[in-house]
Amino acid sequence: MYCNQCEQTAKGIACTTIGVCGKTEHVAGLEDLLTHAIQGLCLVADAGRKVGVVDNAVDRFTCEAIFSCLTNVDFDPARFGVLIHKAVALRETLKAEVKAAGGKIDFTAAAATFSPADSLTGLEEQGAALNYINTLDANPDLQSLKQITMYGLRGLAAYADHAAILGKEDDSVYAFIHEAMATLTTEQGLNELVALAMKCGQVNLKAMELLDAGNTGTYGHPVPTPVPLGHIPGKCILVTGHDLKDLAMLLEQTKDKGINIYTHGEMLPCHGYPELKKYSHFYGHFGTAWQNQQKEMPEFPGAILFTTNCIQKPKESYQDNVFTTGLVGWPHIAHIGADKDFTPVINRALALPGFTDTVDKGSVLVGFARNTVLGVADKVVAAVKSKAIRHFFLVGGCDGAKPGRNYYTEIVEQIPADCMVLTLACGKFRFFDKQLGDIGGIPRLLDIGQCNDAYSAIQIAVALAGAFECGVNDLPLSMILSWYEQKAVVILLTLLSLGIKNIHLGPSLPAFITPNVLNVLVENFNIKPVTTPEADLKAILG
Repeated sequence: MYCNQCEQTAKGIACTTIGVCGKTEHVAGLEDLLTHAIQGLCLVADAGRKVGVVDNAVDRFTCEAIFSCLTNVDFDPARFGVLIHKAVALRETLKAEVKAAGGKIDFTAAAATFSPADSLTGLEEQGAALNYINTLDANPDLQSLKQITMYGLRGLAAYADHAAILGKEDDSVYAFIHEAMATLTTEQGLNELVALAMKCGQVNLKAMELLDAGNTGTYGHPVPTPVPLGHIPGKCILVTGHDLKDLAMLLEQTKDKGINIYTHGEMLPCHGYPELKKYSHFYGHFGTAWQNQQKEMPEFPGAILFTTNCIQKPKESYQDNVFTTGLVGWPHIAHIGADKDFTPVINRALALPGFTDTVDKGSVLVGFARNTVLGVADKVVAAVKSKAIRHFFLVGGCDGAKPGRNYYTEIVEQIPADCMVLTLACGKFRFFDKQLGDIGGIPRLLDIGQCNDAYSAIQIAVALAGAFECGVNDLPLSMILSWYEQKAVVILLTLLSLGIKNIHLGPSLPAFITPNVLNVLVENFNIKPVTTPEADLKAILG
């Protein structure tokens, strides 16, 4: 086992016996083997596109399989076995179609002819023998660049999958994923790999635009909404993850059943969507970020539904209450299939005691996505020109359990009262309930949404730059980002591909970035590791 794809990787180098996330060496090997198998499929799919052979089922499956390898998504070995065999079956079927169309099928890469073992044990042995990461390239800097793109592709595939679920697709996104996965099997130079990573960021902007259109087109543009942090008496279901459609279907299926729905983690911003908040039993938010679930979920007296990623090993005290759906999975945990019949979740909620009292823990405001913020852009611009607003800070990204993340709480607490704080993703839970007041009636703390809503943050920055007739880098705006998994990697690539500089990144830099590659990022984009809140604020504000 050798896994260094997340911020919490062991000793800041790599997990080699068991993942800090909880995945076993067997699951790690199966993820590597699935990635290898998908590269074989992508080689054929990329060749097929050159002769007009395009299969949307292959496109969708490619994204689902790559997304399954993202941190904290799927820990179920049996499901990886199914995905690996399906990848090879699709490859061989597509290969015949490409050959019939006169396309290339004689690839030299081993991934194009990989034959999976019949048993799960055999697949686990193949995955272990593959030593995937350490054989990407003999040159450590080129290996590092390949890893940056590969991990970026996992984030890109996640956003493309989220968007496709809502009916929003663009063939250019799929074409790039196939092209990039195929390219990673070949020898490439430094300049070519840097360009590939930047293109991954550019294509991800399109994927996030599609997802934004899917979310807002289906559920309306988010509006400012107070969300209770306490609870009320009644049966209950807790929904975590990211998937709005799963939540919408659950809300519809629980209507008039006497069950209150609560969000957890990055589902918090869902309360701002008009087509979701219209349900009277969509009540409030319970808990904080994903890494606290083993402490918080034992206290939740109802059923718990995981959508997309961010699952940790459910403790015995609440594992019977847990259900997964979509790509997320854990061995022996009940899974809701593609039919999205949430009856087992509902029945479990009805069988559990639910909350028996009323607890008021105050509320937080959500709903400050691009439509809301740009709706008051004239006031914001006027406040900047009058010096009522001195600076904007975008403080967001992934949260995590590794020490050092109190930095994000402390810097928000120390940001002066004449500065605005924009936030998104689960990093907000370090400070989401802070009472920061307002400037001219505009709340100082603006929750833009999920990590999926990075598109909104980019559009806000671009619009402000337009209003001030300057570039984004010339705005009184500083980005202070935290990262944990591969969605954050691809968002960073998107920002860099847009030419955005001076990003403060932490709490630690990626283990898969070599010193030479880091120097390239520093020289071209002036990426800065976070230091202390005091020092960073002094450097930013003077």
